[in-house]
Amino acid sequence: MTQLQFHPVDVDRWDDFARLFDSRGGPKSCWCMVWRRGAATTSGPDRRAAMQGIVARGVPVGLLGYLDGTPVAWCSIAPRSTYRDMGGPPGSDDPAERIWSLACLYIRRDLRGQGLAEKVIAAAVRHAAAQGATVVEATPVDPDSPSYRFMGFVPMFAAAGFHAVGPAGARRHVMRLALPVPS
Repeated sequence: MTQLQFHPVDVDRWDDFARLFDSRGGPKSCWCMVWRRGAATTSGPDRRAAMQGIVARGVPVGLLGYLDGTPVAWCSIAPRSTYRDMGGPPGSDDPAERIWSLACLYIRRDLRGQGLAEKVIAAAVRHAAAQGATVVEATPVDPDSPSYRFMGFVPMFAAAGFHAVGPAGARRHVMRLALPVPS
């Protein structure tokens, strides 16, 4: 398989983002707005417009993964402060700690099962670190969970070096990865 290329979603990549979300099987009902701070929208079109507004304001929302120039994967990775409370333990009282949350993953259905999720997680961690994050936090579920599967699975985060720090509701687990502090 050709190597995935990753790029942050910004106004220049909005059309690619929208094409991926609008594609067959894409997450067009949520537009990754469910966990966003201040997201009171209830419908797909309203959520799309809300996400487009966030992107237009330059707020980080996540990464697109491209295969041969076509967007095929998405990862919601952004400062924790841009999300509403996803449950679990609070951040530390250390003012130097900068937590980024990895809230959701999407890979085009025909490409699933090929190890791309691991590549998406690794790219998200690199991106957060490059933006100054000191911790990446995720709330994945067990592989047999009947819901929240878009948040990823515990084993894939454990394999990426994340450690469980507590529950986040009945199904989700808070997992964190400490990042090296740049010198």
